[in-house]
Amino acid sequence: MSLTISALTRDDQGKGASRRLRRNHKIPAIVYGVGKAPSNITLDVFEITHLLENEESYTSVLDLMIDKKKKAVIIKDLQRHPAKNIITHVDFLRINLKQAIVTSIPLHFNGEENNEAMRLGAILNQFVTSVEVSCLPTDLPHAIDVDISNLTMGEHISLTGLNMPKGVVITALTHGDIEAHDQSVVAVQEPRKMAEIEEEAPIIAEDAEDENTENSDTDKDKPDS
Repeated sequence: MSLTISALTRDDQGKGASRRLRRNHKIPAIVYGVGKAPSNITLDVFEITHLLENEESYTSVLDLMIDKKKKAVIIKDLQRHPAKNIITHVDFLRINLKQAIVTSIPLHFNGEENNEAMRLGAILNQFVTSVEVSCLPTDLPHAIDVDISNLTMGEHISLTGLNMPKGVVITALTHGDIEAHDQSVVAVQEPRKMAEIEEEAPIIAEDAEDENTENSDTDKDKPDS
């Protein structure tokens, strides 16, 4: 499915120009990459908001129509208003469909409802929620599915245990020493009991208090230097 977003070339820059755009339901954006100069553009806030309601738009190659000229891009960064959660700026990265790109892909953890250990009270610890991958734009997955239905108590899945689509490589595992970068992604673990937490809590012993008092008295008896 092709996802398309329309844009217009923008000449005005600066905070004042951006405020004027937002008052007219437009937002500033920029397009860069593939060795070309960055281009300042304007987006319709309603169109981009509607587009981003589809989760796949974050990990899809988009057809960006700038003044009716189509560019292949991916969304590289989004800025939102801190209070209103309204999109205020978008960064697009131009891409070459024949060259690999590097981007982050979310992990979808599946099978929790079928996990026997979790039905008995175990908890699921997610250490990683997305992974950086390298692949051709046409091979870009929308998400990586992680099946945790058969994980038993104490078991985990690491980066090398992920089932990656053909042509998609985790960049962390391309640095030579795979073991050093093969971090845990998810684990099924026993919940910590309150008694264990209490045992780990620091205890101020009466002996320590007495010792501090004794040391304080001893210091008083020391002659001034």
